[in-house]
Amino acid sequence: MVAFIPPNSAYEKTTREILLAMPYLQWLGLSFQLIAPGQVEFVMPLRPEITFDGKAVQAGPIGALLDFSGGAAAFTLAPAGVMLATIDFSVKLLAPAIGSRFVGRGQVISAGKSLMVARADAFAFGERGEVQVATGLVTMRVVT
Repeated sequence: MVAFIPPNSAYEKTTREILLAMPYLQWLGLSFQLIAPGQVEFVMPLRPEITFDGKAVQAGPIGALLDFSGGAAAFTLAPAGVMLATIDFSVKLLAPAIGSRFVGRGQVISAGKSLMVARADAFAFGERGEVQVATGLVTMRVVT
C-alpha cells in the first residue's frame, strides 16, 4: 500500500464537511468510520427503502456506497479549495447484499494532478459475518 501525504493539512475536516453535506449521502444514512490519507470507510445502515425485498439491498445503493467511498478517499488527497467529480466508476457485484449494515472501503491507488483512481469494496455485516458483496474502481477529476 502506498503511503500518501495529503496536500491539504485539514484533509479530514474538509472531507467530512464536503461529503456529509451531500443530500444523497445523507439520505443513504452514510457515516464515516475512517478517514486517513488516501483511505476512507463509510458505514451504511440497512433501510427497507433501499432493498427490493426488505432484506437484500439493490445494486444502486451499493454502487453509490462504492462511489462515495472511492471518491472520498480521493478527496483526502485533494489540494485545498478544489472539488472532485466522478468521471467513471465500475461496479462488480459479488454476492447478495444482505446484512444489518454495510461498509464501503475506499483506497486510492493513483493520485495525479488532474485524475485520481481509487479501489472501492463493499461488505455486508450480518448473520453470515463479514461478506464482500461488491468491488469497483472510481476515477475522479480535479475540478478547480
